Amino acid sequence: MGTVQLADGELNYQLEGPQGAPVLVLSNSLGTDLHMWDTQMPAFTEHFQVLRLDTRGHGKSLVTEGPYSIEQLGRDVLALLDALNIERAHFCGLSMGGLIGQWLGINAGQRLLRLVVCNTAAKIGSPEVWNPRIEMVLRDGQAAMAALRDASIARWFTADFAEANPGHAKRITDMLAATSPQGYAANCAAVRDADFREQVASIQAPTLVVAGTEDAVTPPSGSRFIQQQVQGAEYAEFYAAHLSNVQAGATFSHRVVDFLLNR
Repeated sequence: MGTVQLADGELNYQLEGPQGAPVLVLSNSLGTDLHMWDTQMPAFTEHFQVLRLDTRGHGKSLVTEGPYSIEQLGRDVLALLDALNIERAHFCGLSMGGLIGQWLGINAGQRLLRLVVCNTAAKIGSPEVWNPRIEMVLRDGQAAMAALRDASIARWFTADFAEANPGHAKRITDMLAATSPQGYAANCAAVRDADFREQVASIQAPTLVVAGTEDAVTPPSGSRFIQQQVQGAEYAEFYAAHLSNVQAGATFSHRVVDFLLNR
């Protein structure tokens, strides 16, 4: 574990893997932390120096006054790369992390080697979805986060996976209950306000778009839109709900590694 000092607080990160290998940045989903990628680490650290971070408002990173924006979160990633003297890196983000990846691809493509965006869309949800959630979390605090945790199992995993892997599902959903209400609400606003539908076609980094067949949060149609807009983008779809990296496990990891190694 390490921290980088930003202008307004500390960003928590973890860097693992062989020195000198290409760097792969992993960006968490809304309401999780860098440990959402634990399943991937054995496969990823075989080939890459893996840089995981807790997005602002999550895990052990700074919690500042909201609302946040995806641009702000993307600039946090660039500040982390600068602090660690990393000129270019692969980037893999899921859901909110996928929005951050799109922003980087649109606005800082020169810093990217290859881009993987998972279980995301160029626009996720509407104010009618996000605003009541933001209001509830700011009003009810940790009680609201606990309620969201209980509801998230059905959104993040298919019923058969959650039933067969209760411990695995609980480990991930407990991250949501532990997330700062202020940080969560501020990130909800960032997701609410992001809309890259008119810009995503400008991404030039080689891109892989990953979807979950049963993902009700970001359905495959939104992933297909990105794949169709980004020239040459590849597409992969797994039997999974919203957290395809957890549910598809090794299959997800191998597909991402194959893409990043261009094989």
